[in-house]
Amino acid sequence: MTTRRGFIASFLAATALPSLTWADVGGPDYLAAAREGDGSFALYGLRADGSDAFRVALPARGHAGAGHPTRPLAVAFARRPGAFALVIDCATGRVQTQLTPPQGQYFNGHGVFSRDGTVLYTVENIAETSAGQIGIWDSATWRRIGQFATHGLGPHDLLRLPDSDDLVVANGGLQTDLATDDETLNIATMAPSLTYLSGDGRLLDQMRLDATLNRNSIRHLAVRADGLVAFAMQWQGDTTPEAPLLGLHQRGTAPRLLQADPAEHLLMRGYAGSIAFDATGENVAISSPKGGRAQVFDVQGGYQTSLIRSDLCGLATAPGGMIVTDGRGGILHLRDGDLTLLAHDKRAWDNHIVAL
Repeated sequence: MTTRRGFIASFLAATALPSLTWADVGGPDYLAAAREGDGSFALYGLRADGSDAFRVALPARGHAGAGHPTRPLAVAFARRPGAFALVIDCATGRVQTQLTPPQGQYFNGHGVFSRDGTVLYTVENIAETSAGQIGIWDSATWRRIGQFATHGLGPHDLLRLPDSDDLVVANGGLQTDLATDDETLNIATMAPSLTYLSGDGRLLDQMRLDATLNRNSIRHLAVRADGLVAFAMQWQGDTTPEAPLLGLHQRGTAPRLLQADPAEHLLMRGYAGSIAFDATGENVAISSPKGGRAQVFDVQGGYQTSLIRSDLCGLATAPGGMIVTDGRGGILHLRDGDLTLLAHDKRAWDNHIVAL
């Protein structure tokens, strides 16, 4: 029989235990989803040297992940349009719970925690209209506690600005047919935007592209320590575009659009699948799995070089440069314009590698 004194002693002992940190699960530096050689799917914690820190099975194809700022807790998002986001205890490999969007909405593959980790923000669409929503989830109970508008259609990526709970959202501007997820219903009237929101949903700022670039869907984001936002774009339509695929923006200023020389630019095939700053913050890269290449730019001086590799896509900041993943199982280090293979396995890495 448990006595009151025994219960209190047990409770105090339990609460005195130190909380687990990311170091307790192998010290991963990144999260990345992959398709295994047998066709199954998993979320991996990866170290900067390309080695595995942990692996957790997923029920279907994953896209991006979100790591808690202190606890070894990850959320794996289904590829859009997604019906699930799995909350994973990375210390045990156990799925704590599955988040499901409200009826009539779906996840768009990305999310981010608040600065203190108490709240998770998820990027969502209202299925009927493609109007963007940010879902708000309490990370203690995983109850959904609210949502607010992204002030645009088809949002995809979402990041928190440095030293703040303000958010930046990539509103792609696309209204899509949910039955196919491929048919764009509003090519002529697309209005992509880069939207800045407070953590409680107030519109702080919004940058729209020139009307001549309305078919350039803003898709993916990277943020530098001083708040400079880099955004990657994807051209919508049948023709190969000359429109830029990389932009830089800081609140209160006009965007700067960068692109390589015409011949090299066309080899990107109108598609930038991921984006990252290097460790110095002075260089930024975009990748194109369709073009089998990544392009590196100096944030001041423009195009530097291209790196050729089949199905290359995932990019994230790494010590001395960037880390890169591809659909053939490769993990590489990008430094000074060169790619060095770190690891290779029978996996097809999905589009993103997310820094913790």
